[in-house]
Amino acid sequence: MDQHKLYRTIKLLSEVKFRTEEQFLGHILQNIISNEAIPIKGGRIWKLEPPTGTYRLIYQYGEMEPIRKSFRIRVADYPMFLQLDRKGTVVGTETNRYLRQKGITHYSGTGVGERILWKGHTLFQYVIGINADYMKHDMVYALNIIGSALTSALKSRKTESKTRALERDLDQARAIQRSILPAHELKFHNYDLYGISVSERIVGGDFFDYLQAADDKDRLGIVIGDAASKGLSAAAQAMYVSGAIRMGVEFQTKMSTLIGRLNRLVNKTFTPEHFISMVYAEFTESDNGLVSYVNAGHCYPLLLRAASGETEVLPSTGQIIGPFPNEKFRTEFTIMQRGDVLLFYTDGIVDASNENREMYGEQRLISVLKQHRNRTPRDICQLIIEDVQVHNRLIDFSDDKTLLVVKRSR
Repeated sequence: MDQHKLYRTIKLLSEVKFRTEEQFLGHILQNIISNEAIPIKGGRIWKLEPPTGTYRLIYQYGEMEPIRKSFRIRVADYPMFLQLDRKGTVVGTETNRYLRQKGITHYSGTGVGERILWKGHTLFQYVIGINADYMKHDMVYALNIIGSALTSALKSRKTESKTRALERDLDQARAIQRSILPAHELKFHNYDLYGISVSERIVGGDFFDYLQAADDKDRLGIVIGDAASKGLSAAAQAMYVSGAIRMGVEFQTKMSTLIGRLNRLVNKTFTPEHFISMVYAEFTESDNGLVSYVNAGHCYPLLLRAASGETEVLPSTGQIIGPFPNEKFRTEFTIMQRGDVLLFYTDGIVDASNENREMYGEQRLISVLKQHRNRTPRDICQLIIEDVQVHNRLIDFSDDKTLLVVKRSR
């Protein structure tokens, strides 16, 4: 399951305004269950009531036996509630007799919303439980994405009025963001690179960088990322992460280890809703065109093959950076042949919408990339950005847009 597409889906659903948090969460849960691409049959939303030490059922929807309204379960009977702050999502065997009579033999719980201190433990304000035919790692990843996205949306609802009052900080945020971006163009052995980042009125925390250890000129790292928060905090977080990974590269650490350490650092430094999606890739001077990469829940980079004209993707090899400190990141590999083009981008490109709320989308991005594949990386970047901006020109709000093109020219 594409983590970034799922997160974008939740983010788009979150744009609908509701009077209460409960109505908002019910709307999101209903749309998730109705989405055929997400294998969830039904779900429930529970709300913490600290004075009684219970979670009360506030919403249920889908293919399941209905539970009586305001049914409560005790925190003391479910140790998994105490694990959610660390794991995000927990699955287990149902022991409550009444719930088992309703056909619930196994449960899942995903923490959402504020964290509340209760008798020395940290509990989520809300817990979402789901019914599904299976509960494999991909489903747990999906539920973690849903939990993180909803927590971020709930916090945004509470801070929206404050954000409007702090718009004067956005210029400062933009200046910070621009300060961490490198020169656009770079040549490295057989590769030509060009990157560009276009900041909008509201800064989203996009960044990219070219990375080389001082004593290793035969290896080039590139990173592209997107901080989930907004404004000054996003720009500051992007600067923090960019600086941390730049320092890590100097130690020539294994890629998976480097990103794992970065993940734990971000987890300790920022709150879980301030996560980052990113891709880190390395190129070498070798003629075999080997490219190694770690994709931490980011948009799938597109690899356009010169020989066949077909595109491939570099899928996620781990979850987003920040919320899950124990996540293990895999390093994957691909080969770039002469003429191949590798395109990295942030979601401001594919999410750019026109006046009819039609997104630019991956397919249009692929089409424009194929159309200009024989051009230089500079031309490809600028032509794609121009096309996206034309599509997005009538919309008042849009996210930052960042592109990074690598072409093996020799």
